[in-house]
Amino acid sequence: MDDEAYFHEHVEEKGEIYGAFRQGDLVAYSVLAFPGRTDSNLGFESGVPDGELHRVAVLDSTVVHESARGLGLQRLFHELREQRARERQYLYLYSTVHPENYPSMNNLERAGFSLQFTRPMYGGKMRHCYFKRLF
Repeated sequence: MDDEAYFHEHVEEKGEIYGAFRQGDLVAYSVLAFPGRTDSNLGFESGVPDGELHRVAVLDSTVVHESARGLGLQRLFHELREQRARERQYLYLYSTVHPENYPSMNNLERAGFSLQFTRPMYGGKMRHCYFKRLF
């Protein structure tokens, strides 16, 4: 669902993108976003103090090709992105997930995230918003 501009923006300034390859083919990718003081900063809705909004990171898109599902790539990407957010001194980590995406919700909860709210997002699609304080 993401377009080329989204990827350029996240590679250039607003985040990091990671990929998993098998036999030279990209089978999964994941995005760690740094929203800054934009509308996409979920900290605005969760009571992050104004002076700390620049320290919010988001576990954004993770896409795993059906041929690579069940290999633990999403969990690996969670760990990698959290490590990178810590290295960059972010205090807060957020992620959104569809309420019926049970594997993703389980992965977030096992990683220590807690549910903050549920509401329509991204053009009216229902999403759970999860949160974890890093420091």
